[in-house]
Formats: sequence, structure tokens, C-alpha cells
Amino acid sequence: MEISGIQSQSWKLGQIGVVVRDMDKAVERLQGFGFGPFKDWVLPPDREEWFRGRPFLGPVKISVADVGGMQLELIQPDGEEGLHREYLDEKGEGIQHLMFTVADIEKEVAALTEKGADVVLKANMPGGRSIAYVDLNVGGLVVELVQRS
Repeated sequence: MEISGIQSQSWKLGQIGVVVRDMDKAVERLQGFGFGPFKDWVLPPDREEWFRGRPFLGPVKISVADVGGMQLELIQPDGEEGLHREYLDEKGEGIQHLMFTVADIEKEVAALTEKGADVVLKANMPGGRSIAYVDLNVGGLVVELVQRS
């Protein structure tokens, strides 16, 4: 069933992305609650990335853990600008995005932007994975869409 061009029923929730100020403190605190183990994850340096339409490789620290059948991703921005830095500076720590895998990222992004959403970050990863962070402009909700090769 297609909903106004967006096939959201085919989206699969895979991750909750949380922006933090201090990765070490966040991991320690969450592991104290029984979450984890957390594993550091490094973005590939040979990725292609665009922030608000311009080439940009945002420096971030990332640590992930499997929780309840999905991934909890902690992101600590290291640079003075970028998507996650904007979030931290404007809103503080918190849930920054929900990540969904999709079959056709270009089709889904086009349908969302046609309805008034904004693409804030796009990336192409080595091996063919495509990523788009889309601000739905409602309730502060940002979705990360991922199409695996």
C-alpha cells in the first residue's frame, strides 16, 4: 500500500541516533544501566558527504550497541559545524534521528521533499550504501534513510 508516494510501510526501523556531549561518560552511564557492550565505529574516510548541499565531512565519534533488536548509536560531534553539532548546540543532548532501511532511497527522498521535508545530509559510502538525513519539519523529527547496495 502506497501512502501519498511514500512507502513508509516498507521502511524498517534499525537504529535510534542519540547526540551526546561526552562519549565516554554516556557509554559508562548506559553500560551502568545494562546497555551494551558498545563498540566504537569509525566513518570511512573515503566516503562522499554533503551537508546542506555542500561537500563536507563532519568529524564525529560514534559508538553503537545492539538493544532490543535494533542499534543504539551514540554520536559526539567533534567539529565546529555539521548536522550533529547543530543539534547539540541548538537542542542539547538527545534523540537526533531514527534510521530506517529502504529499498529505493531516491524515490523515498523525492516523495518526502515533495511534501515539504528537507534533506540536510547525504552520503555515499564505499561499497554502495547510500544515506540521507531528512528533516520532516514536524516535531523535530529527522529520519535517516539507508539503502544498502
